[in-house]
Amino acid sequence: MRDRRRSEGEIVDQDRDRLRALSTRLLTLHGVLLDRERRAYEDRHGSVASRELLQLLLYDEHFSWLRSLSSMIAKIDEVVDADEPLPPESMRRAFREAYRLLKSGTAGDFQDKYHLALQDSPDVIMAHAAVSRVLSDSGVDSGTR
Repeated sequence: MRDRRRSEGEIVDQDRDRLRALSTRLLTLHGVLLDRERRAYEDRHGSVASRELLQLLLYDEHFSWLRSLSSMIAKIDEVVDADEPLPPESMRRAFREAYRLLKSGTAGDFQDKYHLALQDSPDVIMAHAAVSRVLSDSGVDSGTR
């Protein structure tokens, strides 16, 4: 019984590590997208201090499309950092939602602007590729998890 618990604990740790990997790569992608949007905003409105950028991200329409990604990262981090055991469905849901947001091909404000960013920026492409590798390793794009 003790060996079985240990292996279950190891699985939970592996699941947390996979979610951390997803969160880390999504955070990098978010940062690249935010930098791109900040430059576009500053081209129209002038320089923005870092403390103002947070307010813009939270409340300005120009940055609203990034909020779904911000929210997803926060939810993943909340699950990863919780003291409770990690429910397997939480992990699967996080991977499915990331796939749906970034790769499903559905139309929406985020997807439209994201596809433009992918076409415009090698940095976005590289960050997207890093997230794609984590999603592929999870099997979410083939529906296996």
